[in-house]
Parts: sequence; C-alpha cells; structure tokens
Amino acid sequence: MDVKKIPHISEIGNHGAYAGIPAKSVSTFDERTKSGNKIVENLEAAIKASGLKDGMTISFHHHFRNGDHVLNYVIDTLAKMGFKNLTVAASSLAGVHAPLIQHIKNGVVTHIETSGLRGELAEEISRGLMDFPIVFRSHGGRAAAIESGLLHIDVAFLGAPSCDPYGNANGYSRDDDDGIACGSLGYARTDAKFADKVIILTNHLVPYPNAPFAIPESDVDYVVKIEDIGDPAGIMSGATRYTKNPKELKIAQTAANVVEAAGYFYDGFTMQMGSGGASLAVARYLRQKMIDQGIHARFALGGITSQICAMHEEGLIDKILDVQSFDLDAALSLKKNHLHQQIDAVYYASHLHNSAVNKLDFVILSALEIDVGFNVNVLTGSDGVIRGAIGGHPDTAEGASLSIIVAPLCRGRIPCVVDHVQTVITPGAAIDVLVTDQGVAVNPSRPDVAEKLTAAGIHLTTIEALRDKALAEVGTPDPIRYTDKIVGLAMYRDNTVLDVIRQIEE
Repeated sequence: MDVKKIPHISEIGNHGAYAGIPAKSVSTFDERTKSGNKIVENLEAAIKASGLKDGMTISFHHHFRNGDHVLNYVIDTLAKMGFKNLTVAASSLAGVHAPLIQHIKNGVVTHIETSGLRGELAEEISRGLMDFPIVFRSHGGRAAAIESGLLHIDVAFLGAPSCDPYGNANGYSRDDDDGIACGSLGYARTDAKFADKVIILTNHLVPYPNAPFAIPESDVDYVVKIEDIGDPAGIMSGATRYTKNPKELKIAQTAANVVEAAGYFYDGFTMQMGSGGASLAVARYLRQKMIDQGIHARFALGGITSQICAMHEEGLIDKILDVQSFDLDAALSLKKNHLHQQIDAVYYASHLHNSAVNKLDFVILSALEIDVGFNVNVLTGSDGVIRGAIGGHPDTAEGASLSIIVAPLCRGRIPCVVDHVQTVITPGAAIDVLVTDQGVAVNPSRPDVAEKLTAAGIHLTTIEALRDKALAEVGTPDPIRYTDKIVGLAMYRDNTVLDVIRQIEE
C-alpha cells in the first residue's frame, strides 16, 4: 500500500495564519468573570452599543403581563435619547403599557406588531390613534414570522428575573431568595434566538452559570442590571381566572363529557386548556375522570396553571410543555419538576414545523363570540373596541384533533352566538364543537363527532338554534358604526390577512 507521508506543520504553506494566537489567559475564573462579562453600565450604553437606529424594530416579551415595567422603561429611555419611527414588536401588550400612547403621539413609536392589546392603549388605538394599522399575529404566527425573517427584530429588550454576567437568563432564580418569578420565557426565547442584538434587563444578577437557563449566553449581547423589572402582583394576575360561577361550571362539566364521548380521552391522551374561567375548569372534571378510570395524560401543553402542575405532581400528567407560566405555582414548578419543560414559541406553534400544537388530542378554548359559521372572535369586544389577544387560539384550534369552544350563550345582555363575529380570529373550519350553558353544537364538518356524542347520550342542537335562543333572550344588538380607517390587521397563523379591524365611529 502506498502510504503518503503526512506533512509537518512547518511544511504547510499557510501555517503562518496561526502565528498570531494570543497567549492563553492564566487568570482565575473569578478574575475573568469580573473583566470579560457582558454587563454594561446602564441601558443607554447598551442601546448605543447595539447600533439601534431610527426606523428599526425592537421587541419585548409579555411573560410579566400586567406587571411589566421593562417596556415602558425602555421606551422612555429611547424617547430621551431622541429615537423616532420605531416599530414595537411585543409578544403582547397589556393595560400597564398605556404610556405608549404618549410615545405614539410624539413619533417615537409609529408601528406596532403584537398578539393582543388591552386597556387605555387599546381604547385609543380603536379610536384611530395610529397612522398605521397594528399587525396582530397569533403566538405561532409571530414565531413563524420571526423565524422566516418576515418580522425582522433589530434589537430585543428582554426582562429576566435572573441572569448571570454572561447572559444566561431565566424566568426564576435557583437561589432561595424572595425575587420575582415569571416562569417560562417561551416567547422571549424566540426573540433572543433570532434578533440581531439582544439586551437582557434583570434585577437579579446571579453567579455564573445561571443553570438551568431559558436563554443561553450565546444568544445575548449585553446585560443591564436595573432595580425594577416588574411587579409580582401584576405578573401573576389577569391571565387566568378560576371560576365558581355555576353557569361556567356547567359548561366545563359538559365539555369534559364531550371530550370523553368523542374518543379523545384515553390512556396517554394530550391536551391544552385555554385561560378563561370555563376552559380552566374543564381540567377539574377531567382530573376526576382520570382518577376514576385509572388513565393519565402524556403531556399538557401551552400556558400552564397551578392545577396542571398539581395533576403532574399527582402522576396524572406525565410531562408539561410550558410556553408561558400563568401563575406563581406554575413558575415555581419549573424549579422543582424536571419533567416540566420550558419550550419556545417556534416549538409550540409555528406552522413552519410539525409543532407541538399538531400533537394535541384536544384543546379547550374560550371565545368572546362565535357565529353560525363557527368563526371565533377573541380580540374585539361587542362595542368594536380591541380588548383581548389572539394568543395561541388559531394555532391550537387548527392543530388539535378536537377543538372545543366553551362560552355562555350570553354575557349579561350581550349575545355570544351571533350571525357574524366582529373580527374573525379563528376560522370556523378549525372549530369542531361549541359548548354553551344552553346546548352543544357540532360543526357539520365533523359528523363523526356528532355521531359519537349522540351515542353517548349528549343532546345536540344546531348553532343556528343557539343563535336564535340568544337573540330571543337579549334582543338584536344595534350594529357598531365604523369609519373606513383600518386600525388593525388580524393575521392567520400562516401570516395571511384573515380580517381587518376598523376605527369605531364616535
């Protein structure tokens, strides 16, 4: 065999390229950490270092919900520094973000992309505050837009309850301290991965390595320590509501019976619950059925609550895939339960992949209103004002094998079953069953489900009959008057325009 001689490095012509290797560091790790970390002295310094310019896009996450203090602090700082014409791409916006109104008026913020909008800011935008329509995307649609480059983030400003000097960040601290916690950073993780520059703002610097971490140091450029990133009371409020309402409990019990009768309740099933009172209550009834029948769930997905964590610790749910922790118990469960896993928004619901929502047996979802075509609105109120969020509604409805809407027939004097919803957020083709306090209707596209429910003794009606009953109870509402101005675009999860929101007429 002819064996060629391997040349010595001195015989290789381009070995001189390696002649400039610096002398390796011989300092201790502690010494390196103090001098070679990513901490900058203040937010202004981080912004300057990021290269942010007028007209660029900045992003924020909403895991702090109505307790968020990061977005307002950052926008105030940008205003003082003289920035203009910025796009705010927040995963969602809450009532606490009302100060954005002034920054829209003074030209600091000219465009917004988000999943939801509430409070005074939503009221003003519904009345024509902005020159350009807000782009509303579902959580999966936003993730896909970021991943594909359709929504390009120049600088992400991400709040983290714990972070080390190199940028490893998490939604809770491993320390036994009294710091704040928001739990999973599922939406922030997507921003961190794809943004050009990432700035972590934290009130709690911890020693390296901050493990486990939601966001790795390799995705972070700068770390800024500030005194206040959020109010714990606001972080753990407003996202979920545990109901004692007899009407909602009746709806929840019926929905649990529908799941069982439809054939999606078996040993090893998969599920997701929405954040409304009735949808959360379904878990209570399913829990008892699981105990009685000796079955368990393979995983629970999505926004996670204390009752899902309790069922996990009981052994009723094998694993939790958590994109957003809805309460403190869920946030702390991440610390102690190794099968409670943080996932990012791409993994959760991007249509560009066979994401986790496509592996759901069933999902229980709420609605502001649903029409006779089974189209659902979760974004605009009966007065036409924006007052909600798309969230993962269309993502999970399309992905799950069985999507169930739970809603009362009427809320006060407002019908929930109507001829046409104000804004289509989830198209009727993705909805299978409507459960109300006065009847159950199955989408005609699912005769298989209707047959199983009837065989199980569940009385069915039509959605048209439910609409008629609602209108007989409260009357036909006066139509909302709109101007021609479009204030919002409702995108479907594939980022095509599904509907538009128009300015309400005063």
